[in-house]
Amino acid sequence: MTKQLFFAILLSLLLLSTTEAGPITFILCQSACNAGWVSCYAAAGLVAGTVTGGLGAPAAALLCNVAQGACMAACAASFLTPIP
Repeated sequence: MTKQLFFAILLSLLLLSTTEAGPITFILCQSACNAGWVSCYAAAGLVAGTVTGGLGAPAAALLCNVAQGACMAACAASFLTPIP
């Protein structure tokens, strides 16, 4: 349960961020997304990288993948936003 709470807080902070990011921040952001993804899989009793997508994929794995995609999109949005 602690890992899920950590992931939820991390994802919330990343999605609420409105600051401009540089290349190092972008790398750190994506690394945090990946760490959250691995934690999400572990909390579901899965091993990251061993579950393939498709009809037989566990629902928890699909939810972890969606959350990671949202996190990565937030990283990209904060990095690619032009500076006014």
